[in-house]
Amino acid sequence: MSVELPEPLDLIAVGAHPDDVEIACGGTLAKMVQQGYRVGIVDLTDGEPTPGSPSPDVRLAEARKAAEILGVQVRETLNLANRRLFDDYAGRVELAKVFRRYRPKVVMGIAGKTPLASPDHLQAANLTDAAIFYSRLSKWDDQFDHLPVHRISGQVWYPLGLRTLSHPEGDGQFVMDISDTLDVKIKSVQAYETQFPPERADVFTMMEGMALHLGACAGFRAGELFLTPRIIGTSDLMQTVLS
Repeated sequence: MSVELPEPLDLIAVGAHPDDVEIACGGTLAKMVQQGYRVGIVDLTDGEPTPGSPSPDVRLAEARKAAEILGVQVRETLNLANRRLFDDYAGRVELAKVFRRYRPKVVMGIAGKTPLASPDHLQAANLTDAAIFYSRLSKWDDQFDHLPVHRISGQVWYPLGLRTLSHPEGDGQFVMDISDTLDVKIKSVQAYETQFPPERADVFTMMEGMALHLGACAGFRAGELFLTPRIIGTSDLMQTVLS
């Protein structure tokens, strides 16, 4: 059975709710778009119900505006349940179908739980890991609308907490230089006016502070941290150490 597929993406970033991805790695996504990569965002839920938002349509409109600010080519929202998100079979299949449809080389997901924040984040992390595996499984076509098997080559995780410098452990870590896109990142989060009204302006201060701290640690003006499941290697010690 032949299935018509859209143009593939280089990378998909997955969040539990609209604004997760922007807060954690919006600067990186904006920079990748500027570098010529095709980038997508998948929100597992629409984030509703949530304080401050009058309806799901408003929150989705904010998400579309944020995506336009970042310049990403694709944004999709799955019909999974906010506040009741679990790493279950149905959710894994739905996300794996997105991966099979857009065939990304790399997938970004949340790096585990975020204390004092939504438990959906940990469930989204586990669900994303499983969907990456499901995307490459053969002899199961009927479970995935007969979309072709797709093997994702790389995976990274993004820490989501803004009030801690303690992050889940991975075999490798790196900081992405977002010196030129920090302002774009902040503007994309500001698009969520229902979530971040003037009385919550401290969120933008924390975002900027975290970015400046990570950037300074890596020798940039601003940065975003990523974890990898594999040890990062190099074939040029001088370039790596001095970069």
